[in-house]
Amino acid sequence: MVSAIEDYALIGDCESAALVTRDGSIDWLCWPRFDSEACFAALLGTPEQGRWLVAPREAAKVTRRYRPNTLILETHFETEHGAATLVDFMPFRAPNSTIVRFVVGKRGKVAMRTELILRFGYGGVVPWVTRIESGALRAIAGPDMVLLHTPVHLYGKGLTTIGEFTIARGETIPFVMIYSPSHLPPPRPTDPTEALAATETYWREWAAKCRPAGRWTEAVKRSVLTLKALTYLPTGGIVAAPTTSLPERIGGQRNWDYRYCWLRDATLTLLGAMHAGYYEEAQAWREWLLRAVAGSPDQLQIMYGIGGERRLTEWVADWLPGYEKSAPVRIGNAAHTQLQLDVFGEIMDTYHQARRGGLTANESGWAIQLEFLKHLKTIWRQRDQGIWEMRGPPQHFTYSKVMAWVAFDRAIKSAETFGLEGPIDDWHKLREEICDEVCARGFDKKRNTFVQAYDSDQLDASLLLIPGVGFLPATDPRVAGTVAAIEQRLLRDGFVMRYSTEHVEDALPPGEGAFLACSFWLVDAYILQERFDDAERLFRRLVALRNDVGLLSEQYDPGQKRLVGNFPQAFSHLALINSAYNLTRPRKPVHQRAQDEHAPPEPAEAPAE
Repeated sequence: MVSAIEDYALIGDCESAALVTRDGSIDWLCWPRFDSEACFAALLGTPEQGRWLVAPREAAKVTRRYRPNTLILETHFETEHGAATLVDFMPFRAPNSTIVRFVVGKRGKVAMRTELILRFGYGGVVPWVTRIESGALRAIAGPDMVLLHTPVHLYGKGLTTIGEFTIARGETIPFVMIYSPSHLPPPRPTDPTEALAATETYWREWAAKCRPAGRWTEAVKRSVLTLKALTYLPTGGIVAAPTTSLPERIGGQRNWDYRYCWLRDATLTLLGAMHAGYYEEAQAWREWLLRAVAGSPDQLQIMYGIGGERRLTEWVADWLPGYEKSAPVRIGNAAHTQLQLDVFGEIMDTYHQARRGGLTANESGWAIQLEFLKHLKTIWRQRDQGIWEMRGPPQHFTYSKVMAWVAFDRAIKSAETFGLEGPIDDWHKLREEICDEVCARGFDKKRNTFVQAYDSDQLDASLLLIPGVGFLPATDPRVAGTVAAIEQRLLRDGFVMRYSTEHVEDALPPGEGAFLACSFWLVDAYILQERFDDAERLFRRLVALRNDVGLLSEQYDPGQKRLVGNFPQAFSHLALINSAYNLTRPRKPVHQRAQDEHAPPEPAEAPAE
């Protein structure tokens, strides 16, 4: 039986990641990159589609944790006859991507077993398994090769590799699994003990740079560690999640591939990294963005691959039944071809905030930004698919127009603040024209609220960002009316829905969980309204949704009281970080993005606190 989404933990090496259940099974791993084909796909099917179990042979009480300030997972098993701890991690910057698993005896003796089912090609390809001269087990299929080194005796049974052993107090038994292209000689194994020490040192030193967030410091640290784990180190791109097709509603069809990098996250990613003290990561993200969007402005995409790849063709792995039979399982994401006007605003805002933060020379990337603005001038009146990538008919989404306003607003501010050349007078006119249209067509005077799209009576959680991006101040009665309307119509058991899937045509059956980032946006809106008690109360509820090792998925199902959607979700953790700093720091990310005159920019190399 598949585990609940909240029963998974993450390990990774900043190039790939694996999900580990509470009972010691690795059920998901794409090797050697986040977007590679999975070799363990039990998460979206059955154990026969690939997993690696290391667990006691008898019933056990299970507790687990990450070693403090690391991505090293410890799963502790207590049985009738003894206790043992399973230590799981992926060494950082190993020559070949590697998973190391230690079984450590803690008390008495524990009978253990391992069950390895390697299935390349998203669970569809059975490899040829042999033993090589070194004693390692080797599995090969097409371009992929995996080697397993362990002192445990392993044998094959029904296309499964099995091992049984007993661990006594004070003993340690290692497993080292390595990926390599199949045409290369088998790589030498990593020394597991040295790898453990080096990996722990790296993560602890990296986490130590995190700036405090008052009582929420530990939650912020776990979130920044998670975001780091979702970063593809060679390029600086950050995947939205390491998984595909975990459903937004159990049994539903809202299942998407999130192993790519979304531009909609760009500004919040930059601000979150800078406020947490990670300027190197913020710079790497900015540089990834500059390379990814380089080219003709009319070919700008809403998302890219981790290396900046553009062709993310969507197809269905129909041999996988899906998580808890939530089909289809999608590989790739067709939304990459959509027009979404908000990404122009994200790009301009990201570069403006990078200049304010001293991350880049003032003129860096300005030439391509000028070309984007020329193109936006010609298309901002068009309908688009909106921030949520709806697959229904295009509309004049209010938030899309607001972000078109942001694009020209940040162009004006960059030019005036940093002495950059551009048609500032034209930008002023366009900014005013967009503002007037949004306030006339995107605002429902009768209901005193902004609406999801022109000529619509529906709401959208993205409207909570109107004061946060500086379009209107939080004190504006129209903003107050919008927040009140969202509280009345989009809250489900106290959590914010993106929009009403029952009343909006998005080409899919209705029903999904509460998108967690949207609830954090309500926290930030409360802060801008100086409703600090409401903000604190909601933030506490959101932090309490994290699983036992501090991870959040994309959404939460209040009815079933469980996490849903792809996991762990970068956007959820990013929103947590920004809201925590909004609650605890005098210089708040939300004020900085809103261009609040009382929020001076962060220095380029701010001292650690």
